[in-house]
Amino acid sequence: MPSSDEIISRARHAALALKKLDQKKTDHIVRAVYLEAMNNRVRLAKMAAQETNLGVWEHKVIKNIIASQLVYENIKNQKTVGVISEDSYTGIIEMAQPIGPILGLVPVINPTSTTIFKILISLKTRNPIIISSATAAKESVAETASVCYNAALNAGAPEHSIQWLRKPNLLVTKELMSHRGLALILATGTGDLVKASYSSGTPTIGVGAGNVPVYIGASADIPFAVSSILYSKTFDNGSICASEQAVVVKKRLADKVIEEFEKQKGYFLSKDEIAKVSRIAYDKERGLMSPMVVGQSVQRIAEMAEITIPHDTKVLIAQLDKVSRDCPLSAEILAPILAFYVEEDFESSIERCMEITRFGGIGHTAVIYSNNPERIEYFSNALDTARILVNTPSTHGALGGMYNSLPPSFTLSCGSGGKNSTTDNITTRHLLNIHRICRRRINQRWFNIDQDKCIDESVSAEMMEREFNKNS
Repeated sequence: MPSSDEIISRARHAALALKKLDQKKTDHIVRAVYLEAMNNRVRLAKMAAQETNLGVWEHKVIKNIIASQLVYENIKNQKTVGVISEDSYTGIIEMAQPIGPILGLVPVINPTSTTIFKILISLKTRNPIIISSATAAKESVAETASVCYNAALNAGAPEHSIQWLRKPNLLVTKELMSHRGLALILATGTGDLVKASYSSGTPTIGVGAGNVPVYIGASADIPFAVSSILYSKTFDNGSICASEQAVVVKKRLADKVIEEFEKQKGYFLSKDEIAKVSRIAYDKERGLMSPMVVGQSVQRIAEMAEITIPHDTKVLIAQLDKVSRDCPLSAEILAPILAFYVEEDFESSIERCMEITRFGGIGHTAVIYSNNPERIEYFSNALDTARILVNTPSTHGALGGMYNSLPPSFTLSCGSGGKNSTTDNITTRHLLNIHRICRRRINQRWFNIDQDKCIDESVSAEMMEREFNKNS
C-alpha cells in the first residue's frame, strides 16, 4: 500500500488537473459517475450487506439510489466553477474555487451509499477525494470507489482523482488526517474517529450522535404516526443515525398509542425482557450501544437476548421511566429497538425529549407528530437539534430529498451542540472556497462624516449615528 505522502502527492497532482476543468466537463464527469453508481446499485448493496452482516440489502439499494440519483438531481444544475453569482448593485462577484484533497471517512453502517455520495459532491466541486472506510466494509467500499473511479476516468477525469485505502487502518488514516497537503476531512463514522479528525489540525466537517426523540401530540393522526415511525425504524434495521430512538406521549394518549403500536406489530417488552435486551444492546463500560445488535433484525436480537416474540414483530419497544446509563435502552441503539415514555402533560413530554437529546443526540434530529402550529413552534424552539421534522419518518426525513427539500446527504452535521461547525446536511457548497471580486463602490454616508468628530471624545455614539444617517 502506498504511503500517506504518496497518496497525498497523487491527490495534489489530481487537484491541479481538476482545477483546469470547466463547468461542462465537470458536469459530464459527475453524470458519468452517477449513472455507473446507479447501474451497480443492487450489486453493491448486496455486497455491503453480505460483507458487513448489517441491515437489509433491499434497503441498501434504496440508500444507493438516494446517494446517487437524488444527490445528482440536487447538485446537477449548481454552478461550482468560475463565477457563481454577481451583484451589480454591490459590485461583488463570487467565484467558486476547489479546496483541494479531501479525506472521506466512510462508516460500516452506510458503506456504499456514503462512498457514492462523497465522491459525487467532491467531483462536482473539482476536489480529489481519498476514501478511508471501516475495516469491516473495506471490500464493498473498495468496489464502489473502483466503479466510480473507472466511470470518472472514462469521462475524462484525471488519474487519482478518486483514491481509496485497500487495507484501511487507523495508523494510516491518522497520518492522512494530519498531513499538511490535505485540505479537508469529511468525517462520518464512529465518535472516536470523528474526534481524532477534529484534533488532527486539518479542517473537518463532522457529524454527531443521534438518539432521536419523537413526540406524538394530541392533534396527531395516531395510526399514521405509528406507521411512519415503524417504516423509518425498520429501514435497514434501524442502522441510520437519524432513525427514531424514543417515542414520547402524554398520559391521556398513551393507551391509544400503545394499542396502535401493538396493532401494527410493535412488541412491548416486559421488565424482565427489557433487562435481557439491555444486556446485549448496550456496553455499560464504554457507555455506547453494543456493535452486536447494530443493524440486526428484530428476530436476531430476540434470539441473542433469549426472549420469545411473535414471528411478525417489527420493533421491540421498552417502556421506560428515566434517561441514563442505568437505563441502557434510553441511549442511541441503531437497531429495531424503541424506548417509550409516558408523561403527564405537553410540557413534561417536551422536557423528556430534551433530556433524551442531551443524553446523546444534541444537535441531530427530533420529530413531532402534530397538526397544531403553536405546539410545533414550541417544540422547535425547545429542542436543540438541527433538523426538526414534522409528521415525517425520521430516517428518510433527515437524509433529505424525499419527504422535504433538505439537500440529500449522508453527512448530517449537528452544529455546536454536537461539536460540529454547521447544522447543515452537507453538500457541494461546503466543499468550495468562495473568492470575492469587490469593485470600488463609494459609501457616501461614510464620507459625509466630519472626520474631526471621529477623534473627538466629546462626541457621543448617538451623535455619530445621527451624523452617519443624516444624508441617508
